[in-house]
Amino acid sequence: MTIRNWAGNITFTPSEPLRPTTLEEVRALAARSPKLHALGTGHSFNRVADSPGELITLTDMPPEIEIDSARRAVKVAAGVRYAELAATLDSRGFALGNLASLPHITVAGAVATGTHGSGDKNGSLATAVTGLDIVTAGGDLVAVPPDQLSGAVVALGALGVVTSLTLALIPAFTMRQWVYDDLPRAELVAHFDAITGSAYSVSAFTTWKDPGVIDMLWRKQTAGQEPGPAPATWHGARLADGPRHPVPGMPADFSTLQNGAEGRWHQRLPHFRPEFIPSVGEELQTEYLLPRADAAAALDALAGLAGRIAPLLMVSEIRTIAADDLWLSPCYGRDTVALHFTWRKDPAAVAALLPAIDAALAPFQPRPHWGKVFTMAPAAIRAAYPRLTDFEALTRGYDPAGKFRNEFLTAILEA
Repeated sequence: MTIRNWAGNITFTPSEPLRPTTLEEVRALAARSPKLHALGTGHSFNRVADSPGELITLTDMPPEIEIDSARRAVKVAAGVRYAELAATLDSRGFALGNLASLPHITVAGAVATGTHGSGDKNGSLATAVTGLDIVTAGGDLVAVPPDQLSGAVVALGALGVVTSLTLALIPAFTMRQWVYDDLPRAELVAHFDAITGSAYSVSAFTTWKDPGVIDMLWRKQTAGQEPGPAPATWHGARLADGPRHPVPGMPADFSTLQNGAEGRWHQRLPHFRPEFIPSVGEELQTEYLLPRADAAAALDALAGLAGRIAPLLMVSEIRTIAADDLWLSPCYGRDTVALHFTWRKDPAAVAALLPAIDAALAPFQPRPHWGKVFTMAPAAIRAAYPRLTDFEALTRGYDPAGKFRNEFLTAILEA
């Protein structure tokens, strides 16, 4: 059996993953395997989840979701996907503070790689974590101490096999989303903070075919934020005359409902519905996260490469995320703007272009998304994370022999 990632651009080294169904099996497999790494839904585009030995997936484990209403917390099995978790929480009157653009990914995989949604005041998905249970190299089940949590949440699988996570909850809420077409890029650059701060979650999409235009602006608002109809024009953009898919030309049926239709939080925060294939499928993805204060200058820098970007691009998304204190989070210590690229599936052409984007964004101290395609040098990545040395020490404590290390992690941690 050949194991590939979701996009099909990565073939994992092991021929078949280990599929435990109980915690005891996880512990036994971790203890006996000389080299091991955990695999979620495979929605990474590089070898962050690969292993020179064996892969283990927890998707066959019981999908436990334990809600503590008094503490406003939920303990969730690592292999549970956000779609199932969100529906269960909502049925009990609770919500997560944010969701990623697609709900198909596992909680543990998303958290481990610093995956995020959007919103000036919203942290990445990992910031909801208040507790973490890990099976370590010796097969021990360990509850991560509070003083280590900031280092252990975004850990790329380097500490062990995460079996469950505890997440903070908020009361459930309803939302509406509106889409606007053809926002002038000059308007976005001139009023960036006002535009991204105008709703609970905001995403700007551009194909870079016309560097002067942002093709779509998605504004996701809590139900009471802006009562009444949306204005027909806003910052020079036109209210969309129908539903949209983030990727031009794709069926809008795949997207969550727009045009101001009120719905539950988990039916509006993602861009894509859980019952459909997320995004396009045949694609590659890259993302750079940099200080939000540099958003305008970074967009101007990318505009200079628009002629090279557009032929390879399906769409680019611009989002904002609040700063956090998680050591390996791309949002560590700084309010962040994320510049995301969904590429056509041409690995060689994308790899040839990325160094030019790296160079254009270099003045802004970019951090690549851990699960996407990037070509930044390991030394440059190390320099972008002030707590990386502390993280290395943490990995040695949990995994002294490097059982959970792979080529990707070794390149970053030992550059």
